[in-house]
Order: sequence, then C-alpha cells, then structure tokens
Amino acid sequence: MPRTPSGPWNPDRQVMSVFRTTIFPGRYVQGVGAMARLGQELKRFGPKALAICSPFVCDNVLPAFRTAIEQDVELRVERFGGECCDDEIERVVQAAREFGASSIAGIGGGKSLDTAKAAGFAAGVPAASVPTAASTDAPTSALSVVYTPDGQFQRYLFLPTNPALVLVDTQVVATAPIRFLVSGMGDALATWFEAYSCRQAFSANMSGDLGSYAAYELARLCYETLLEYGAMAKRAAESGAITPAVERIVEANTLLSGLGFESGGLAAAHAIHNGLTVLPATHGAMHGEKVAIGTQAGLFLTDQPREMVDEVYDFCEEIGLPLTLEQIGLPPDAPDEDLLKVAEAACAEGDTMHNEPRPVAPADVVAALKAADAEGRARQ
Repeated sequence: MPRTPSGPWNPDRQVMSVFRTTIFPGRYVQGVGAMARLGQELKRFGPKALAICSPFVCDNVLPAFRTAIEQDVELRVERFGGECCDDEIERVVQAAREFGASSIAGIGGGKSLDTAKAAGFAAGVPAASVPTAASTDAPTSALSVVYTPDGQFQRYLFLPTNPALVLVDTQVVATAPIRFLVSGMGDALATWFEAYSCRQAFSANMSGDLGSYAAYELARLCYETLLEYGAMAKRAAESGAITPAVERIVEANTLLSGLGFESGGLAAAHAIHNGLTVLPATHGAMHGEKVAIGTQAGLFLTDQPREMVDEVYDFCEEIGLPLTLEQIGLPPDAPDEDLLKVAEAACAEGDTMHNEPRPVAPADVVAALKAADAEGRARQ
C-alpha cells in the first residue's frame, strides 16, 4: 500500500497533486532521402493518403518523389490556400472525406502542416507532418495556430493527439532558402527561455500540466545546440553541404524545439509574436523572425543579465536574425500607439504572456520592445 510521510494512504485526504506531462509525436524520421519513404510510412495508416501541399511544393518538390510514394499508397494532392484558417481546414476535411483518406499529410511550411493536423483531427484520421523547411517547431506538436484569412493570429487549436508521423528530409530542408533555416533557429531560440519561465512560475505546458524535467532539459539542449552549431550549419547549408551540424540544427529546429515548447511551455516570446501579427507591416516577416524579436524583448522584460543579453544578440547577429523592429517591417521609431496595440494583444487573456513568473502589463511590453530595439540599433 502506498504511504505518505504522515501515514497510510487515504483516498479521501485532500493533498496538492502535481502532474507532469510530456507530449511526443508518434514517430520522427529524419535523414537525407527520407521523402522517398513517405508512402511506406503512410501505408501503416491505410491505403489512401491525402496530401495538402503549398503551391511551391506541388510544383517543385513533390514531383521528384511522387512515384516512390505512390508505390505504397494511393495519393490525392490538394494545393494549400495560404492560411491556416477555419475555411481552409474545413475545405481539406471535405476533400479527405470525399476521397476516403486513411491519413492526411501536410507537406510544406508550418501553416500547411497545422492545417493538415487540424483537418486530420476533424476528419478522424491520423495526420503526418512533412516539413520542407526547418523554419518552425510546428511539425511535432498537437497544436494548430489558427489565423484569420488575412493573416492575423486568431487562436490556438489544441488537438487531442500529436501527429502520428513527422518526416524530415534533410536534403529537401537544407536546399530551401537559407532564410527558412535561420528563421527556424529564431523560433527555436525562444524554447529554453520560455520553458525556464514556465518552470520558475509553475506555469502549465500545452497539456495543461507542468512540464517534465526531461522537457526542460530538452529545451536547454535546444539552446545549447543552436549556440554551438547554428553558424556552422548555416555556412554548410549555404554551400550545399549536408553535415552533422546541419543535421543537428534541423533536429533542434524541429524536434527539440517542438518537444521543448509543447512539453516545457510558452511564455513572453510567442505572446509578443502574436501581438506583432496585429500590425500588417510585420506580415512579410517570418514566424521565427518575429519570435526572435519576442525573445530579445523578453530578455529585458525578465531582467536578464548583461552576459545573457550579449550572448543572444551575438548569436542573432552572427546567423542573420533581425535585431530591430525595422528589420521585421516596422518604421524606424515605431509609434507608441502601434507598440501599444502589439502589447495589448500580447497580454490578452489566455495568451502565454501570463506564464511569466511576474505580472506583465502592456506598458511593460512596450518598454521591453523599445529597449530591445535600441539594443539592436546600437549594434548596427
């Protein structure tokens, strides 16, 4: 019989329970040429697969692998409409039902993967994430970020299961524009800082429970991997070489960051990203570029020491992440009214800003954004 320090176990006794939950995808496959295995992997779920692909993937990536995929499954391809919004999710669900799909695979960027995950849940079939760039940590998560049709953040859609499959072809990912790999490092850069804030505040991860110790260590490993291998991986990818450093960064951007954010938790950096999306001028910046700005602002919001500020800014500068608000589309000396709109959205009820270990008001976020921008401009 289990015992407590005060005596025998009593099921009626009121005690504080702390549950720590860690969330994983069903299977993660990474390597050069992995795309040719996609049909073999999808066959485990049934004979028919619907693939939702960005137009670029449909025209330039999928043709090289389609014959190999169709040796194992019957494939129907739908072109992604551009935004992970409710209308697009419903359109994919209807296409899957008409086809009789036994799985839905998103092939492309983060929004197409999020659409596939949401549609898979709604259609009642397994979802597969097949990123063609290591630009976000979206592929592994049981989460879809839903936007309005014009690209403003709307809500997080929490799904009951993670993707049944995450498949990453390193050759495909490394030959994408280098900006995608760098943006992925910007997204991954936030992982440790946000997980650490959640750990300090006893804030919940994406499951609603506390993060596991393993998740916090994976988040730390993500940060350490970026610092050690990020610049080397960028240079190798720019030269067309797939090196161990490239493999490490692809894994950090995709798997370590995905596990770290979902099981460790989100906080200021992603809340600020969400706030930035209310300004149309930022819509040309990639997700990870805006998250990097959120991480930099978070350093000032959470009163990090000078050494940490220098470490983060030096890393961002070395690999080419934005350091100023101007670099994500805002004008120099962005008006306080615009920054307040960002801050109010970032502090909205239910957003992850409230996972920080201190109360944060919109005025605090405005001050942090201005301080981070000034630090970045001083380095130019």
